[in-house]
Amino acid sequence: MGGFPPPESELPEMAARIRRHVVTMFKVAGHGHFGGSLSCVDIVTALYFGGILNVRPAEPRWEDRDRLVVSKGHGAPAVYGALCERGYFPSAWIGAYETLGANLSTHPNMRTIPGIDISSGALGHGLSLGVGMALASQMDHKSYRVFVLLGDGECNEGSVWEAAMAANKYRLGRLIAIVDRNGLCVGGPTESVMPMEPLAEKWEAFGWAVHEVDGHDLLALLETFRLLKEADGARPAVVLARTVKGRGVSFMENKREWHGHSISDEQYRLALQELGGK
Repeated sequence: MGGFPPPESELPEMAARIRRHVVTMFKVAGHGHFGGSLSCVDIVTALYFGGILNVRPAEPRWEDRDRLVVSKGHGAPAVYGALCERGYFPSAWIGAYETLGANLSTHPNMRTIPGIDISSGALGHGLSLGVGMALASQMDHKSYRVFVLLGDGECNEGSVWEAAMAANKYRLGRLIAIVDRNGLCVGGPTESVMPMEPLAEKWEAFGWAVHEVDGHDLLALLETFRLLKEADGARPAVVLARTVKGRGVSFMENKREWHGHSISDEQYRLALQELGGK
């Protein structure tokens, strides 16, 4: 790819590259959360390669950078793939994922991975962390925004809604939550485990501006995120991104068992083939 941000026509190939990184990391480790990592790749691609996140890979701790909280910590490998492609760390880290002494781990660690803004993984905590970051931005008269990537099953956690109330109270207009609405969690379909619809109306009742989008339509994602960049910031916003668990690998798509699984050599070959790799 040439300059940055790349042409929008190149974003689908970038998403495919990130998905190849994801399945490669899990092949190296011998296991992984394929479903929830692959479902959020297009969201992550739009954020990092669509000119949405204001970050500096050469200065990962730049004070005025936008923040991304990976609340669904098991989906962090999607973010690792994007960080690698943005130049935060070398590609050799992908091939060493979860090996002894490796920097990259199942859940994101801000102490070992440049570009990770907060260590996470315990579901239900990320939005509270995002509220704290956004409140700090407001109190310090800073302009950076805080994005929080949530899983839809994670929205069963009561702490998510406590944080949502606090964000509305403090009018945290630079806080943007993104719900990866893939409809499946480790226990099965989210609507069977714990029904959450009407989800949009729930967020609206908590005082948030709600945007619904196809989470695999890169142009629609970019349009939504750009709209939020231009918004007046009067209240926090949530993007409900409808996605497919395991997106990009046909035998993983919408299959609960691929929430967390191991992959054989033949399955790995097939997955890379479908994703345009070798």
